[in-house]
Amino acid sequence: MVSRYDPRPEPRAMQSLVIQPAMYGALRSLLVSVHALPLATVLRGARSLGRSFGGSRLNRVRVSRAVDRLAVAMPELEYEQRYELVIQSYGHLAMLAVELAVLPRYLSEDAWSDYIELGSLDEVIRPLIDDEPTLLLTGHCGNWEALGYTMALLGFRMHVLYRPLDLRPADAWLRQTRSRRGLELVDKFGAMHKLPGLLSAGESIGIVADQNAGDRGMQVPFMGRLASSYKSIGLMAIQHRAKIIVGNARRLEMYPNERVKLKYRIEIYDRINPEDWESHPDPLFYITARYRRAIEQSVRKAPEQYLWMHRIWKSRPRHERLNKPFPKNLREKLESLPWMTDQEVEQIVDRSDRDRAFMLEQNITHFK
Repeated sequence: MVSRYDPRPEPRAMQSLVIQPAMYGALRSLLVSVHALPLATVLRGARSLGRSFGGSRLNRVRVSRAVDRLAVAMPELEYEQRYELVIQSYGHLAMLAVELAVLPRYLSEDAWSDYIELGSLDEVIRPLIDDEPTLLLTGHCGNWEALGYTMALLGFRMHVLYRPLDLRPADAWLRQTRSRRGLELVDKFGAMHKLPGLLSAGESIGIVADQNAGDRGMQVPFMGRLASSYKSIGLMAIQHRAKIIVGNARRLEMYPNERVKLKYRIEIYDRINPEDWESHPDPLFYITARYRRAIEQSVRKAPEQYLWMHRIWKSRPRHERLNKPFPKNLREKLESLPWMTDQEVEQIVDRSDRDRAFMLEQNITHFK
């Protein structure tokens, strides 16, 4: 007879007990090596490795797709220019991996100003000082963690939405090192149950808000094409009359200057107040389109620091998937946005029509 209770861990659990600590030990050993060398040397080496990987034969498909995305976002660029931007993006990503590991060491209360320049933060400081509910948004451009980290170092409570690392010991280390500086990480799984309570208490929440939001997301313009975007951000802002501030931490002196160092400038691209959207016929659409526009502005300022390998236009609008004409109500919503010109509206509609035709020809419902 086989007992129903077996005290031995399942094979996958046993694997976690043995492999994860070993992987974490190897990772910490690597970090020791990183700290032992001059940071500029490590960053230069990381950038070189990232560029080499980006341009390798193993990565041709991903690079080709990223170049195609840039053809939509920046059609004025020649192929060679778009290709170089993608390769630079891989170099930036490799440097970013190093920087995320060493941030706790370099960004301290006494030394952070050696590595971070502050732009005009007038739009940010007041709501944070007054403990008003605030959503601080950024995109995968520059160093998104440095943005929240710096605000926490300035003395403002920050709760940042993040995806837990699969390597549990590394995830515990990440939480511990960030919390020392006042940056509280909020698990994205189940976050919608926790975030409203934080906003009700007047807390500030940081979100990287440019990911594809799936088929149920709200389709708004982003880099010349409709992109599925999170509705939850606008819904929280409306419910709690929260201010939305969009900014990023942009790397300085990376290209074309060959000097490599840990140096970022924090810049604010927009502040959306409740008064801005309360009189709009569709507040949720207005908020979502406007924060996406601000993220786009940050990307256009430093396209070499954006992760073009992300599938930013993966989920397509329902009318494209069903091969139907551009909806009249969606066009009217675009026309209601005060910053959209007639020409820009026509470009979005034309791009959508071409995407719809392409999807029908290829018999697909999502983009790669």
